[in-house]
Amino acid sequence: MSRIIEFFRNVRKEMRKVTWPKRKELTSYTITVITTVVILAVFFAIVDTGISELIRLILG
Repeated sequence: MSRIIEFFRNVRKEMRKVTWPKRKELTSYTITVITTVVILAVFFAIVDTGISELIRLILG
């Protein structure tokens, strides 16, 4: 039981050292991530469609 208590004390101690992003930074990071995901999703959809059409042409 002592190890568990010590573990959570250390967790609390380390969490106090964390520097959390400010609201402006967090908004910027969120927009960057969402934009990247959308761009990659569109890219892979286009590639997938192209490969599907290529296979349809080859197979008949």
